[in-house]
Amino acid sequence: MEKKPQEQKGLFSKIKEGIDDHEEQMVVLGAMVRLGVVIWSGFIITLNYVDLPMVKKSNTSADITFVASVFTGALATFGLSTGNGKKDKETKPKT
Repeated sequence: MEKKPQEQKGLFSKIKEGIDDHEEQMVVLGAMVRLGVVIWSGFIITLNYVDLPMVKKSNTSADITFVASVFTGALATFGLSTGNGKKDKETKPKT
């Protein structure tokens, strides 16, 4: 009796088998892509501030405005917001 070697299933095929509806598959895939963007942009931002012993940085600081805006936008899709916790106080007109 010969045994057939089991087929290696990729991530996408496992998602297809686990979720029957196409809409639900797209929702899960979209969430995974957004999570990947959050992880990638968070990693790039962290590398800008952390000194690694094996990596030589240039003397000029990098502009991470684009990566920070991508990070903020990706977090916003999950309903999270970045901020310093300060709320603007309403200004009352002086009488």
